[in-house]
Amino acid sequence: MSDFVFLFRTGSTQVEAAMGTPERAAQSMQKWLAWLRELEAAGHLKEAGQPLATTGRVVRGVDGVITDGPFAEAKDMVLGFMVIEARDLEAAVLLARGCPMAQNGCVEVRPVGAAPQASAEGAGR
Repeated sequence: MSDFVFLFRTGSTQVEAAMGTPERAAQSMQKWLAWLRELEAAGHLKEAGQPLATTGRVVRGVDGVITDGPFAEAKDMVLGFMVIEARDLEAAVLLARGCPMAQNGCVEVRPVGAAPQASAEGAGR
């Protein structure tokens, strides 16, 4: 089994459609929680993650140019993430297809890579 990150992306119009009234927000949350329970019951949910604010900054380049973000050059926003465990990328994609957010936004599925191992000498620097 391998770890995968789900990045939840959508636009402001879709957020408004899903969360714009208390009733729609409650319906959206019910669908979201049901999907989370399914992942957890099947042993796929490793970390439920956290929602992300729609504000932030992007630091880029050797000069450290700062721009408003995190979506200054895109029309969608990353609203949150979670870590799941699946047999392979294809299995992770099938799990992502069940996400309620995939209906009006998208779920980006990314394998978690192994962190490079620091040498014992370089670790103390």
